[in-house]
Amino acid sequence: MYLLTTTTASSGGFLIVWIIVLVVIVIFFMVRPQRKEQARKQEMLSKMEVGDTVCTTSGFYGTLIDVEEDVVIVEFGNNRNCRIPMQRGAISQIEKPGDAIEEDSDK
Repeated sequence: MYLLTTTTASSGGFLIVWIIVLVVIVIFFMVRPQRKEQARKQEMLSKMEVGDTVCTTSGFYGTLIDVEEDVVIVEFGNNRNCRIPMQRGAISQIEKPGDAIEEDSDK
C-alpha cells in the first residue's frame, strides 16, 4: 500500500515537471518570435520618412507625404490627388528611395 502511494505522488510530480517543460517550449517557439517581429516592425515604423514608398496591410502601394505621431498621409497613384490619412500601424513594408537605386546598380 505504501509503495502505491509513493509511486502515485512521484508520477504527479513528474507530470508537473513535464507541464512546465511544455510551457517553456511554447514560450520559446511561439511567443519569442512574435515579440521579435513586433520589435522589428516598431523599428521599421520609427524610421519612416517623407518620400518613402510604403505598402499598406491591404496591399496598396503609395508614397508618404506627411508623417505625424500616429497618423501618416499616403499618396496613391500617379495623378497626385489621392491622399489618404491612415494609422501608422497600417503600414506593413517600407522601401527607401535609395534602396531601389542600389538594387539596380547591383545588377
